[in-house]
Amino acid sequence: MTAGTDRSAPEQGSGASGQGTNRASRSFGAALGWSVLGTLLPGVGYLAAGRRRLGAVVLGLFLVLVGTVVWLATGGRRFAARAAVDTDVLLWATVGIGVLAALWAVVVVTGYRMLLPRPTSGGRHAVGGLLVALLVAGIAGPAVLAGQFVITSRDLIDGVFADDRRSATVPDTPDPFGSKDRVNVLLLGGDGGEGREGVRTDTVIVASSDTETGETTLFSLPRNLEDLPFPASSPLREVYPEGFDAGSEAESLLNAVYRNGPAEYPDILGPTDDPGADFLKLGVGEALGLPIDYYVLVNLEGFSRLVDALGGITVNVNYYVPVNGIPDTRELPDAYIAPGPDQEMDGATALAFARGRFGLTDYDRMARQRCTIDAIVEAADPVTLLQRYQDLAATTEDIVSTDIPRDVLDDFVDLAFLVKDAGLRSVVFDPEVIDPAYPDYELMRQLVQDAIEPPVAPPPAEPEGEPGSDIAAGSETAPPPPPGPVADVGDACAYDPVQAREAREQGEPPTRQG
Repeated sequence: MTAGTDRSAPEQGSGASGQGTNRASRSFGAALGWSVLGTLLPGVGYLAAGRRRLGAVVLGLFLVLVGTVVWLATGGRRFAARAAVDTDVLLWATVGIGVLAALWAVVVVTGYRMLLPRPTSGGRHAVGGLLVALLVAGIAGPAVLAGQFVITSRDLIDGVFADDRRSATVPDTPDPFGSKDRVNVLLLGGDGGEGREGVRTDTVIVASSDTETGETTLFSLPRNLEDLPFPASSPLREVYPEGFDAGSEAESLLNAVYRNGPAEYPDILGPTDDPGADFLKLGVGEALGLPIDYYVLVNLEGFSRLVDALGGITVNVNYYVPVNGIPDTRELPDAYIAPGPDQEMDGATALAFARGRFGLTDYDRMARQRCTIDAIVEAADPVTLLQRYQDLAATTEDIVSTDIPRDVLDDFVDLAFLVKDAGLRSVVFDPEVIDPAYPDYELMRQLVQDAIEPPVAPPPAEPEGEPGSDIAAGSETAPPPPPGPVADVGDACAYDPVQAREAREQGEPPTRQG
């Protein structure tokens, strides 16, 4: 059989002879160009070198990977967030990133070797080798950053949500989140402050969330609330039968329970790593008639770092807010935050906004603290969290403590997505509602229940007209709003141009420098 009729000869580009033919006809510049494109789209280099099956498989796997990433960033964000709080998944993700980066580098190197024309001069070999090294470095750099991101996440979860943390108020059950209709979290702002001994929790807020809808109500308690009660089943009721009392009025207020309770009875609740938080969970829960499931304590001295890590927050300011100043000694503030809409604040300014009290009331400060929480929720969008995650993680571990178990984090992820969409409401127990010196806890509990489950409105009065008439058939009434001091946080934090104008007309209050 002649060479012209030899059917066993390979087709050009499909085997070794085809590769040799392609190499002979391909320029060195084309080989470099295909190598770069093969780095951006793994498998393309194999296709250009004639290795069609191998190239198609590699390119197909890469496109599946890209599609998965796009889905996780869009429709699969909840799945991604749940995976991001699972330390086992994060461990395998770290290994997977390393393996993927290594395989990608192998594809780049082998693709270049297949594409390189023969013969090639030593100078071109050096140029090609340098380009391949840069391409591999371009793969390794993002892989290292991604690996650091995953390791940081795992360390953060291990540090904040430690498995071995002891609590006297969290049940040791396989599923502590369980099938709860509501989850109640005690949010504490611990403020040691200059000249203070120990930690005082000047911010005490209970976030009560419906686990089905995400509707959340914030219940804000005044820091000077007295006679905090305890459940009858708790040993604290035996030692504080008339409510919390540390011997003097100033040391018996709500903001002193965290520090003074454990100091007087350190082991009364049994083994726990944060007895002050357990004291407050039991007392605040009894005061509101809500079982407090978990607590989160944020050290306000480090709060500014959290805001800076988020890139700042945006709030509305309706009156002059003092920066520092000591009301008890009448030491004037250093400056004031002027009224204005949509003010962007860095960490230090946001901390002053949340804490400022000179010349104002505790209830003014409580309202601003709720607005600050709302602004942080608004600023913590997925893109911002990804961009600033390293800083956020380092900051969070230093300033946050909690008794939320690691095994309920995926449930909290689901709840967080619901809360983000549902928005926040608030109930403030200000002097128009209760007297903090003589609190009516029965009234407080009733207001809490009315805010969570508004009572059914009475049926509308029978309209005039014959039964079945157009008047009777068409009479409808809108459902009444929840009773009591319930407000939408967004409305409460909106800019009020009238109030702001009146504040500016009165002029900025005096400062220490003035």
